Amino acid sequence: MIRKLVGSIREYKKVTLLTLLLMVGEVFFEVLIPFITADMVNDIKAGAPMDGVLKTGLLLLVMAMLSLSCGALGAVTCARASSGFGKNLRRDIFTRVQDFSFENIDRFSSASLVTRMTTDVNNVQMSFMMLIRIAVRAPLTFIFAITMAYIMGGKLATTFVVVVPVLVFGLAMIARKAMPAFRAVFNKYDKLNESIEENVRAMRVVKGFTREDYEKKKFAAASQDICADFTKAERIVALNSPLMQFCVYFNMLFVLTVGSKLIISSGGTTIDVGQISAMLTYGMQILMSLMMISMIYVMLTMSAESAKRICQVLDEETSLHNPDQPVRTVADGSVDFENVSFKYSRKAKRSALENVSLHIDSGMTVGVLGGTGTGKSTLVQLIPRLYDVTEGSVKVGGVDVRDYDLDALRSAVSMVLQKNLLFSGTIKDNLRWGNENATDQEMEEACRLAQADDFIRSFPDGYDTWIEQGGANVSGGQKQRLCIARALLKKPKILILDDSTSAVDTRTDALIREGFRKFIPETTKIIIAQRIASVQDADLILVMENGRIVDMGDHQSLMARSPIYREIYQQQNKGGEENE
Repeated sequence: MIRKLVGSIREYKKVTLLTLLLMVGEVFFEVLIPFITADMVNDIKAGAPMDGVLKTGLLLLVMAMLSLSCGALGAVTCARASSGFGKNLRRDIFTRVQDFSFENIDRFSSASLVTRMTTDVNNVQMSFMMLIRIAVRAPLTFIFAITMAYIMGGKLATTFVVVVPVLVFGLAMIARKAMPAFRAVFNKYDKLNESIEENVRAMRVVKGFTREDYEKKKFAAASQDICADFTKAERIVALNSPLMQFCVYFNMLFVLTVGSKLIISSGGTTIDVGQISAMLTYGMQILMSLMMISMIYVMLTMSAESAKRICQVLDEETSLHNPDQPVRTVADGSVDFENVSFKYSRKAKRSALENVSLHIDSGMTVGVLGGTGTGKSTLVQLIPRLYDVTEGSVKVGGVDVRDYDLDALRSAVSMVLQKNLLFSGTIKDNLRWGNENATDQEMEEACRLAQADDFIRSFPDGYDTWIEQGGANVSGGQKQRLCIARALLKKPKILILDDSTSAVDTRTDALIREGFRKFIPETTKIIIAQRIASVQDADLILVMENGRIVDMGDHQSLMARSPIYREIYQQQNKGGEENE
């Protein structure tokens, strides 16, 4: 896990190492200052000349400036290294997610991925910053200060034999009690973000059913749960302060009491005022370094859970890989399913598709009908290899899709998904997802074919109209038509519409299909639809049930022999007659 995370430091290795060196320099000068100060105090007490005192004072000033400079530069280089590390780590996670197949994405919720790229990365970044700065500074300060304390105070330094174990034991117990609460928080963050994401996306539904109060209560409960865990952990961690103060004051009391007696009893021969002042300073440095080490321990334990969650994403192997010698050209839009069975998970008891065999000639228009959960969307998602078949094979242009270069295959297959999605930007920006080099003329032609040109021109800014996130400022039918136009700009060999005209009226739907017949006759068109009118004139209509193709043929032949198709047709026509 550590090796995986360290790989994200990359170009910030030099600045990271520089931070470590600067921290060593800061500690070195900081620990020497009390030693020299003690000698100066003793010299002044012994009546040393002013010249000697000034020289020592000047030396102390130089050392203080050097320590300050090392600390300040270390803060700058540490900020640069930790921020760069966080940037690289987020980029690595995002890049990894882009390589995921649908199967990989199904293992992580979108809210969980957002939490990992924000909260979890922030925690790991904070720990990295503490490691290269405080985690170097604190142990070195502790070691140097203990050494110098024994050099300066001799037996008086035995106070640390009592104080240090008490503080270490207390801090360890505090951290041990606090950690379970910190660990429990992160999974709850996922649920909180999920609740926010779901609420924002479904805002119209929430308001339509006046469920605002319910959503507020649900969010408040999740937020209160996280607050309770953090409060519990922070309440325990807050015990650090009184424990630290107890040890500091005990050390000061012991050093002043025992030290004063030693000075009086020995007449300053065993220990002097300078040594006592140094002991007080070293005692503070030792205890503060232990305090910092405990903070590092708490932070590292917190971020360990975040690091595990990040590495889960980085270690996730995509289930789809390019072959060693991929085919990079798709000959035509023919599609063949040969004894295809598919499960979304190896543990799944039921197959989403079972023993499907099908041949589609290039340029055909194919309709797919069936109830919810019959495998219609699953069937078409295997064509651009969004998933791999469990058994059998899917061929496009006579070649198994697993033998194609993924980019080449998906460039030849345009798919308008069931859930249409537009991105923040202008209409032109969204259309260019289909072809980033598309000219204005090509975009207008695609929009005319998708019956989108008229409503686009009705906007004051036309094709430069700004689309809000998710297409919130356009209707469902307009969104569908823009997505179809975007798909057409790819000039694909296969065009798949997964229930993508459900929000448009029957006249517009008919005009879109008429445009397909006239202007892209060589493109294979596969249309999943709920209404028979959308596929009635198709060359081939598939009727699906329970993950199987139970019948296929044109409209007339299915009306004659397929009870399922006939029932759907009669129900829809009856509904239409009643509505009339």
